[in-house]
Amino acid sequence: RVPVTERSGRVHTSAASVVILPQADEVDVQIRNDELRIDTYRSGGAGGQHANTTSSAVRVTHIPTGIVVCIQDQRSQHQNKARAMQVLHAKLYEQERMRVTASRSDMRQEQIGSGDRSERIRTYNFPQGRVTDHRVGLTQHSIEHFMEGEGLNTFLDALLVKQEIDSLELFKLSTQ
Repeated sequence: RVPVTERSGRVHTSAASVVILPQADEVDVQIRNDELRIDTYRSGGAGGQHANTTSSAVRVTHIPTGIVVCIQDQRSQHQNKARAMQVLHAKLYEQERMRVTASRSDMRQEQIGSGDRSERIRTYNFPQGRVTDHRVGLTQHSIEHFMEGEGLNTFLDALLVKQEIDSLELFKLSTQ
């Protein structure tokens, strides 16, 4: 590219990174009863005789993750249990969402790398009419044909050969 501010006509280079990720789906949290331990106990604090005689406080433990939710806000054990299940579901949802987000972020970072020009894969040089794939060291001098998809098989074949060679070398190293 030649910016409008360039006086001497020098060509400036640019780098672009392209990342392809799976479509983000909403995470779903299923809580099975056999994964829960529900304890009831007498709530503490103000409440007089009622608080001292009924076990209305609820502690719900999600055994696989170890998340514990204790609720003693309401006078009824059923209301406290329902509220504890809502809070537990929200915590599990957030934990799963964070796990999926981290996984997606790792996948993106793996594909994009640092985005630096030194990690280039392919160079398209329009003024000289050439395309170079730096992974296999192959250069084609017909950028118009390549952009129309005609010369793409040459690059794909070279990449497949390189992948087979790398696999054989890896296999050879693992058998020694």
